[in-house]
Amino acid sequence: MSFYECQLMDRDGNEISLENFKGKVLIVVNTATGCGFTPQYEGLEKLYKKYHDKGLEIIDVPCNQFGNQDPGSDSEIHEFCALKYNTSFDQFAKADVNGENELPLYTYLKKEIKEDTIKGMKNKVAMKGIEKISSTFKKEGDIKWNFTKFLVDRNGAVIGRYSPTYKPEDMEEEIKSAL
Repeated sequence: MSFYECQLMDRDGNEISLENFKGKVLIVVNTATGCGFTPQYEGLEKLYKKYHDKGLEIIDVPCNQFGNQDPGSDSEIHEFCALKYNTSFDQFAKADVNGENELPLYTYLKKEIKEDTIKGMKNKVAMKGIEKISSTFKKEGDIKWNFTKFLVDRNGAVIGRYSPTYKPEDMEEEIKSAL
């Protein structure tokens, strides 16, 4: 299976092929509206506005698997993000990123890069704590929490995986290189 063979559901229930994103640099991120990392929507939106015309797309997959931090409907989640953070990038249907019902996209991403990049000792300590409270982090490669970010190049190769503590703006050099 390749990256582009994966499918997603948009927030209106339509199946979307990742073939639609061929030739783009992508950030794929599992999000939640009630998480301590939710303000990362600001950084994601800034990157999107700055690099969208150069080929950057963001695939936002809301997820309620971590601390029940995204219990709303797809339309409620979208409305919250648009009003609070002025997001303008694609937001897809809420989905699981770990376990027996995980999106095939996440099965693929986790197989490609099993470990998060974590910046700084403080963030490494924070992630150790998150691992202990995450009820769906069960095996190597599993997503540990909301706002785990994957960077995918224009050819569909997964070139980076970043922990929830890794701010989107800290990915900027890797994004510029991929563009």
